[in-house]
Amino acid sequence: MENEVTDIFERLRNGETIAPDDSQAYKMREASYTTKKLLVQMNNSDDPVEIRKILGLVTGSEIDESVAVFTPLYINYGKHTKIGKNVFVNFDCTFLDLGGITIDDNVLIGPKVSLLSEGHPISPQKRHSLAVGHIHIKKNAWIGANVTILSGVTIGENAIVAAGAVVSKDVPDNTIVGGIPAKVIKNIE
Repeated sequence: MENEVTDIFERLRNGETIAPDDSQAYKMREASYTTKKLLVQMNNSDDPVEIRKILGLVTGSEIDESVAVFTPLYINYGKHTKIGKNVFVNFDCTFLDLGGITIDDNVLIGPKVSLLSEGHPISPQKRHSLAVGHIHIKKNAWIGANVTILSGVTIGENAIVAAGAVVSKDVPDNTIVGGIPAKVIKNIE
């Protein structure tokens, strides 16, 4: 019986931390350069249909015609990003998606938002490893300008993340959070 190594992208999707000396680590960088070529085309287009088409190639999925993306948008991989219907992504956002990003229907994402499903272990000896955690933005959430959402965070349904917040913990449904680190400011009636 052969001992076969599971594909690195499948291991990332499953939340595995990847060591810097992993035999497949080079594949992450190669995939990023392939994505970058598509992003150059997408970010230089002013045609919403073409933008959605190229974003579909980046994500490996069909992007619904109700989705609006104001470029530039930066993504390091793309195949671990899933975007629902009636989503709006404003200018200059960054998605690091090796750990997975799911954006449900009717989500609003403000300008300069960073969705960072990737990070590094705290231990100095392991710091060059890549640690991942899936980000999930649930239906009808609104992410304000210049927000950073860190790996492993779920933003609840109907939640609002105030501009400039850094979100390191899950946000409950129907709440407004803000600050660094983000904390619940109030409930939405």
